[in-house]
Amino acid sequence: MSDSPWTDRIVGARMTVDQEFSSRIVDSQFSNQQWSLIMTATEFEIEDADDPDRARLVADTEQVEQIIPELENVPSGGMGAMGGPGAGGGNQNGSSGGVFDSIMGALGLGGDGGDDHAEKLRAAEKLTQEYAEELQSHLESKGRWQSVRKAAAADD
Repeated sequence: MSDSPWTDRIVGARMTVDQEFSSRIVDSQFSNQQWSLIMTATEFEIEDADDPDRARLVADTEQVEQIIPELENVPSGGMGAMGGPGAGGGNQNGSSGGVFDSIMGALGLGGDGGDDHAEKLRAAEKLTQEYAEELQSHLESKGRWQSVRKAAAADD
């Protein structure tokens, strides 16, 4: 096999799935920029890589929780994303955003930030797992899943 990790073998597939998945992002609560930040914090794993019948691609979102407060500083979806806070953007709890609010939110001390934080985390986790399922389906349809799965098993 190759010396590169299995994730290097799916770069092209990820680019294709990114394009196909873009409509899901448009329909979600996240902007493209927010989704990019979420995906940067997401790693993918193949559970049970050594078992062809049980192996599946999963999103490891352990690091996503740390960037959720930062999402408030990234333009959100809709028309407000283009025009900034004056055009309907900004956050819904009436605060001004910025570093102070991010720190307060990260500490769980900002308004309804705790509930909003948990809801955004759940939404991000759900969407990244949908992406992982779409990516696995794409790999299967192209006849590449088994070689990727075997490479992942060899990397372990």
